Amino acid sequence: MARALSVPIPSRFERPPLLPGIGLCLAVTLAGYAGAAVETALFGKPWLEPLVLAILIGAAVRSLWKPGPGWHRGIAFSAKTLLEIAVVLLGLSVSATTILRAGPALLGGIALTVMLALIAGYAIGRMLRLPQRMALLIACGNAICGNSAIAAVAPVIHADGDDVAAAIGFTAVLGVAVVLGLPLLGLALDLSAIGYGTLAGLTVYAVPQVLAAAAPFGTAAVHIGTLVKLVRVLMLGPVCVMLSLIAPRLDAVDEPADAIVAGDVQRPGLHQLVPWFILGFLALVGLRATGLVPETLVAPVGQVSGALTVVSMAALGLGVDVRSIAQAGPRVTAAVLLSLLLLLTIALALVALLAIA
Repeated sequence: MARALSVPIPSRFERPPLLPGIGLCLAVTLAGYAGAAVETALFGKPWLEPLVLAILIGAAVRSLWKPGPGWHRGIAFSAKTLLEIAVVLLGLSVSATTILRAGPALLGGIALTVMLALIAGYAIGRMLRLPQRMALLIACGNAICGNSAIAAVAPVIHADGDDVAAAIGFTAVLGVAVVLGLPLLGLALDLSAIGYGTLAGLTVYAVPQVLAAAAPFGTAAVHIGTLVKLVRVLMLGPVCVMLSLIAPRLDAVDEPADAIVAGDVQRPGLHQLVPWFILGFLALVGLRATGLVPETLVAPVGQVSGALTVVSMAALGLGVDVRSIAQAGPRVTAAVLLSLLLLLTIALALVALLAIA
């Protein structure tokens, strides 16, 4: 009897390789460093940091060409995993002096800023006649940590998938705009490195974006900005617990068709409320405070963290779809912009009140 030919059948579950997407991010990163080198040769210093250039170049590439599915996994890995590693390594370069300089007044101010921004953002959304869940998604994304907050809050309040996609898409585009525009505001207000870093940590959506926004003001701005931002992220836990208590009471008119029965609230896991990279960052901060880390190791680790951050910013730019703004609709656009302006106002008031400008 003839033997049947053995033909390998590709698995539909086979994941695309990482290397193409990572290679694309590295190419954009090198272009960003090359652009900064050209600026230095022409003007004596880079007016746009490699971080910012990587975002801009990545966004330009994305607007001219949409990477196919084979690129997505590597780009996502660069945007998320490499960036989380960069944040962890950054903890080794944060001194205990920087943390002590924050003080209890700033820590309390951060919590107050988040709660005021959350309440006001929700009120703005409702005044613009957005559904309650959409208003909550926008308020939480704006007040805490952008896409991460939206993703964590969505199952708690039974948000509709279309609302989640619209909120995340718009936040991604606006987050990049804030990174590019906030340094100009800091220069116009003549803020100090600590004052500007505090402002960046209070207003920029995501941890990696804080690194990019604070970089033009130096290392001190990056350190305090990261610390402030991580405290904001830690507010996600209490907020999710609070929302889980009020979720069953949301108006039935806002209930999505496929929602879970009222009262059966999906609570996010611990990894969503306290991401691993925050714990890693705090662990390295504590390790350096013990004096066990050689000072000669701090600078090289900081350079690695900076390089990984630039690669992640390239991935962020490659993921920016400016069409998200048009797809979000005028009321969502107005709600996000007004909420952001209010958050910026509250943050500036806190910086002035604490006399850290």
